[in-house]
Amino acid sequence: MTESPKPDNAQQRNAPSYALPAQDIDFISNREELRGLRFALEYYKADMILQDWGVRSTIIVFGSARIPSPELAAARIAAAPPEGRARAEKLGAWMRYYEEARAFARLVSEEGGALKPVHGQRDNVIATGGGPGIMEAANRGAHEAGAPSIGFNITLPGEQEPNAYSTPDLTFRFHYFAMRKMHLAMRARALAVFPGGFGTMDELFEILTLQQTRKVTTTPVVLVGKDYWNSVINFDAMIDSGLIEAADLGIFDIVDTGPEAWNALKARGLKPASARSGKMSRRPGLPEQA
Repeated sequence: MTESPKPDNAQQRNAPSYALPAQDIDFISNREELRGLRFALEYYKADMILQDWGVRSTIIVFGSARIPSPELAAARIAAAPPEGRARAEKLGAWMRYYEEARAFARLVSEEGGALKPVHGQRDNVIATGGGPGIMEAANRGAHEAGAPSIGFNITLPGEQEPNAYSTPDLTFRFHYFAMRKMHLAMRARALAVFPGGFGTMDELFEILTLQQTRKVTTTPVVLVGKDYWNSVINFDAMIDSGLIEAADLGIFDIVDTGPEAWNALKARGLKPASARSGKMSRRPGLPEQA
């Protein structure tokens, strides 16, 4: 009796159901029921890599992605057509804050502890949203100091590219804003906020609200650019309306320069790694019960 040829099992081997679940990107990425798993993956990947690097605490820098470097501002103005020159010059006028953020991050990196691990732990490591503008400036300042820095990027419809100055091994990408915000907050020892738009305001007021409601430990906050902040937000009107307390304005300082920002944070109790010893009992940005 002649045996029939062995059936080909290519269809079975190539079927989506046959792929190992951990290697099935379509399955993991596209099923609504697995959103919790995707949250967990975004949490653990960044958390474990930061632990591997010994990053114990960070200083977060927020600010507009639109504020150009001096080099970019000059190039844009030179290339702008007559009808677009005024806008290019207007944005170029903000470049001083790029330089202030760069100077701030360089100072923090040189003096805060990122260059000098203690018991294998790095403190006060600069962390940003990882994109252009103020974020690039802060990562650049840390890079110029020879220190590592973090970029917490987010996937957007107009793809956000990571800037060229965050440490490659510490350059992350998130799908979920919520998980990105958690990573920005959970190791934060301080927050420096430069002029920015909706995204900057969102991040600033989230941190202020967490502190006001005591959902996180007290974290020094400094806003850089007195003219900007005093013109775009009428804090006194909030007090006069009775919707916040005068004491709530004591959560932050407003200064004009990067060095002033660093001094303001130190005046509020921020210490370099050399002034601390031993290991923290908890992450710096989290309350005791977290």
